[in-house]
Amino acid sequence: MRPSPEFESCPCGWTDRQANAKTRADLWFALKGGSNNFGIVTRFDLKAFPQGKIWAGTVFNPITTLPDQVQAFVQFNNATSFDTNAALINNYAYTSQLRAWTVTNILVYTNPEVNPRVLRPFTDIQPQLGSTMRLTNLSDVTREQVQNAPNGLRQLFITRTYGNDPHFLARVFHIANQTLQSFPSTPGLVYALVYQPLPSAITSHAAASGGNPLGLDPADGPQVLAMQTIQWSNAASDDLINSAARKIWQQADELAVQVGLVREWVYLNYAAEDQDPLGSYGKKNLGKLREASRKYDPTGLFQTGVPGGFKLWGKGGG
Repeated sequence: MRPSPEFESCPCGWTDRQANAKTRADLWFALKGGSNNFGIVTRFDLKAFPQGKIWAGTVFNPITTLPDQVQAFVQFNNATSFDTNAALINNYAYTSQLRAWTVTNILVYTNPEVNPRVLRPFTDIQPQLGSTMRLTNLSDVTREQVQNAPNGLRQLFITRTYGNDPHFLARVFHIANQTLQSFPSTPGLVYALVYQPLPSAITSHAAASGGNPLGLDPADGPQVLAMQTIQWSNAASDDLINSAARKIWQQADELAVQVGLVREWVYLNYAAEDQDPLGSYGKKNLGKLREASRKYDPTGLFQTGVPGGFKLWGKGGG
């Protein structure tokens, strides 16, 4: 019999440390998105399942396929009967050396089925520059992706969330392209505009396991987790690149307001240091996180004594 999901953590001054949907449900709720604000998690009990071969890899297309790419992405995200075996990351990658773009789709299907129907809108896009799709395992796919992120470079992650619309996604790409084409020569610059689907079929699962503080409501429909990830080699370019990335999001945000596609959620794992992921969860959920902090960390050790991370009384105010 599989154990129920559970955390074992060490809040300040507590010895009985289990937290799950029935025991210390407030701490259980807070730890599912509240970051390093409540204690040190010393054990995770998870529901495990056997995983055999998967069909996965990367498909490369020229940027001229942009209209087909965003249409396929929105169709995937909108599916009424969402196939939870399928996952994708839709990347638009630019290198300063070539001053050119390539589309790279990372595709995964967790059953050993070659070219399943749900992913064909991406694999059928032509022309295709190359493909590494194969029957394999998760560790092999992980090693493939790690090769694209070499050590020793400077790097920025910065994120937004938007509504699911192909014309909007294409226009955000054009905003990024216009900014990068005007860039001066920047040693080692590799830029990626990344779209990941957040279908309602995924966001609806939280309630059944005690909820979480993220503020993602399936009633909001499918959403798009967007990210800029940038690598470069020269510290002298830091200010230029940080400023450009924020300019791109500023223009995308202005467009999103115009077309009604603004979404508040900021994914903590992709957030830049000046973003406010905890505040994006909404006042009610942020309030619950702060109540849990006062209860399980009454001296505020994890607010003031633990460096790094996003704090509950940080950018969100209060």
